Amino acid sequence: MVDEALSAGAVARRLGVAVTTLRTWHQRYGLGPSEHIPGHHRRYTPTDLARLEIMRRLTAEGVSPAEAARWARQSPDPTPNGTVAPARIHPTGRDGGGSIPVGRAGPAARGLARAAMRLDAAAISETIAHALAAGGVVATWEGLLRPVLAGIGERHAATAGLIEVEHLMSRCVSEALAAASRANVPTGPARILLSCADEEQHTLPLEALAAALAEAGVSYRMLGARVPVAALVEAVNRTGPAAVVLWSHTRATADPTQLGALLAAPRRPLLVLAAGPGWRADTLPAGVVRPVDLAEAVSLSAAVRDSLDQSRRD
Repeated sequence: MVDEALSAGAVARRLGVAVTTLRTWHQRYGLGPSEHIPGHHRRYTPTDLARLEIMRRLTAEGVSPAEAARWARQSPDPTPNGTVAPARIHPTGRDGGGSIPVGRAGPAARGLARAAMRLDAAAISETIAHALAAGGVVATWEGLLRPVLAGIGERHAATAGLIEVEHLMSRCVSEALAAASRANVPTGPARILLSCADEEQHTLPLEALAAALAEAGVSYRMLGARVPVAALVEAVNRTGPAAVVLWSHTRATADPTQLGALLAAPRRPLLVLAAGPGWRADTLPAGVVRPVDLAEAVSLSAAVRDSLDQSRRD
């Protein structure tokens, strides 16, 4: 972290706590912002942040807030390069239970990962809502949500744990994406059909696409998880979508015959997108497109919607 003063919102995202928690720690225990510029809100300095990091770590380990605050106030200043010094004071002797890896993702992702490890639903939801308001759905998914969800999956694969973390995080993400979709309800007919492959239960990426389409003003229908191919084809024939996005998270659910059935449907869509890491490029039928990321899926869906609407006007 650079040597700068931060707002309460920025500190909350870095630590993975709610802003209301920071206010409580300030009012009850004196761990508040110390930099004051006349006419402006007080800001948190690197020293303030270092103490709050100790407060967060100790309370997460079961130390009472009053005791944790006492240790935090005795903490040293940040390290000379401006990064937060690790807490060397450990009255409980516990190690905090590990962490969720987020790769090169930024401070907000690290804060979100810490909130997820604490099962702090309020902080998780607050962090996601702020990111969506500030950067939109695609940036939030790629830079915040996907790294944390992938890190949880990596830890689960290595330890067989964190199931409770994954469930809570998924619920919070799903609720936030649904709220984003409701806030941007597009007008006009639904030209895009979103569906998981048969037996595929991972819906969050498809929910992110739905929210991103709504944000872009593209109407859609969402069928959700585990859609049998016969039901999918029936939905296509009944609604005549311009594009169908079929999501597969794993190789086990990525049966190319599902894509072939869409291409052979009486009301064949103009575009079939095979989305997700389950699909192998060398197994896709001719005419199927595999988007590289969420942004491309949104762009392709919007383009084919516009093409169909233009052809019908002509």
